[in-house]
Amino acid sequence: MERTAPDGVRDRVVLCGANSYEQKYYFNERFSALPEAVRQELQIMCVLYTEDVGGVLTMEFDGSGNLEFQVAADEGDYLFDEIGSALKIKQYQLEKRELLESLELFYRVFFLGEEISD
Repeated sequence: MERTAPDGVRDRVVLCGANSYEQKYYFNERFSALPEAVRQELQIMCVLYTEDVGGVLTMEFDGSGNLEFQVAADEGDYLFDEIGSALKIKQYQLEKRELLESLELFYRVFFLGEEISD
């Protein structure tokens, strides 16, 4: 799944996401080459996020290959925890740093065709 960034500059590619309103998880099959353990870890991260703070979380690659957390919540959702959202994302960025960096490298090599330098 690809979509245009809010600034309209570059396409974004959704890796995965979870929606607390529909209680659904999405994984982009273009990334089916990722090991099962990685796919399960991504699912756990997304689902736990939406269970804890609500709303919709997607993990998306920008046009440069950076993996970003995108969060959305319905306008009238007073149960969405905006502060908890920011804290949970920071927690993931710290605790899952190696995984997130590996995913960015995977995307840059296999999708953007970049060369790896030592």
